[in-house]
Amino acid sequence: MRPATEDEIRASFANCSQGEAKRLPMPRDLPAVSWPDLDFLGWRDLGAPDRAYLVVPRGADLVGITLRTATTRKDFLRRNLCSLCFTTHQGGGVALMTGRKAGDAGRQGNSAGLYLCTDLSCSLYIRGVKSPATGGRMEETLTVDQQVERMMGKLEDFLGRLAV
Repeated sequence: MRPATEDEIRASFANCSQGEAKRLPMPRDLPAVSWPDLDFLGWRDLGAPDRAYLVVPRGADLVGITLRTATTRKDFLRRNLCSLCFTTHQGGGVALMTGRKAGDAGRQGNSAGLYLCTDLSCSLYIRGVKSPATGGRMEETLTVDQQVERMMGKLEDFLGRLAV
């Protein structure tokens, strides 16, 4: 992913108002982000743990979406699988995250969801830069580039369901 400024990130949000985009918290480590290791930028709102944000490159543009996590019971013996990177986590390491659809559909309360790593570090898991605290990665025959392509395809499908 190419480096992005705070202004570019705020301007990219498609499923919230401009006012909401101006108020949402930026990642605390934005100046230190290792952009070459990322395929998308994802972070959690430390002040509101049920909120998360994704910024996805789309050609020369960026598309940002706001997400909410479903309240779930953290069963520490149960493993869950991320829909993007196929990393398994125990407990609360994967959550259903829903985004409000863009436009009239979103204003009517319509949304779409996807099971994601709660730390939104899918790119780092695929590249082996980060390992999950509990759980692990499934052994795959795909190359890293093929896994990234699959992940970005799934993310693009999700963005399509949000109509952004």
